[in-house]
Amino acid sequence: MSTKQTVNDLKAFLFTLPAMIPLTVFWFIPLGYVVYLSFMEWDFMSPEKLFVGVDNYRYLFENPAFYQSLRVTLWFCLGSVLPSMAIGLLLAIALSGKLKGGSVYRTMMFAPWVTPTVAVSIVWSWIYEPEVGLANSALNLLGLEGVKWLQDPAWALVGILIMTVWKSAGWCMIFYLVAIGSVPKDQLEAAELDGANRLQRFVRVTLPLISPTTFFLVIVQLVAAIQTYDQINILTQGGPSGSTRTLLYLYYQSAFTSFQIGEASAVAITIILGCAGLSLISFIAGRKTVHY
Repeated sequence: MSTKQTVNDLKAFLFTLPAMIPLTVFWFIPLGYVVYLSFMEWDFMSPEKLFVGVDNYRYLFENPAFYQSLRVTLWFCLGSVLPSMAIGLLLAIALSGKLKGGSVYRTMMFAPWVTPTVAVSIVWSWIYEPEVGLANSALNLLGLEGVKWLQDPAWALVGILIMTVWKSAGWCMIFYLVAIGSVPKDQLEAAELDGANRLQRFVRVTLPLISPTTFFLVIVQLVAAIQTYDQINILTQGGPSGSTRTLLYLYYQSAFTSFQIGEASAVAITIILGCAGLSLISFIAGRKTVHY
């Protein structure tokens, strides 16, 4: 290796060192400690930890609550990510033109995202109140019978999904607004000269060109959905009957309710591997689909 190459490698190392120090202290070391705890039996208070090998993972994969939480997590991911992106895209299309007061509408649509989730969840708990809540009042105006949004296992997850989509759609809208605004005008004009109508121009020109944004949002939204905690804790605490208990909430209950730190650590490692796997799949799919 030449001296010049060595100097360049040293410069690269020194430039990345400031970022690697906090990353190591606050991510790699805690992650390693969680991996270590996942092979231990510990109640969070005892001075000693008992090594149990893979028993925590064995118990986890034999526990029906884990598979129920896994199903809830998958449904939550599908029910929050896809509608949020679809509504965000529709809002971006509607607000991308020269609409009078467009900036006001964009601010209104984006406001739920920057509002703290805890505050939003408290407001939605009032909306879902069975007797005087706005949700059931709206259903009654339509001639429909009200439901127990957060008390009925059949509706609790739906209620949380509605709130989550309402909060996330504006965030997706912002990214799609930027992506749509970056589509080259000459390609749209060329398609129009070829006889393509507005829908055809969107499907054949705009949609492929904004696909990198779509794949970015898929990855980020999936990871965020898996890590959802605040609204579940405020609205349902994982109930009723575990119908809204995601893997992350199962981790919380195992660690801070049952004080089974080893089992909770095993759940945490499973979540991390799931997020990494989803990101990898989305990245590979994006590389195969997106043409730059």
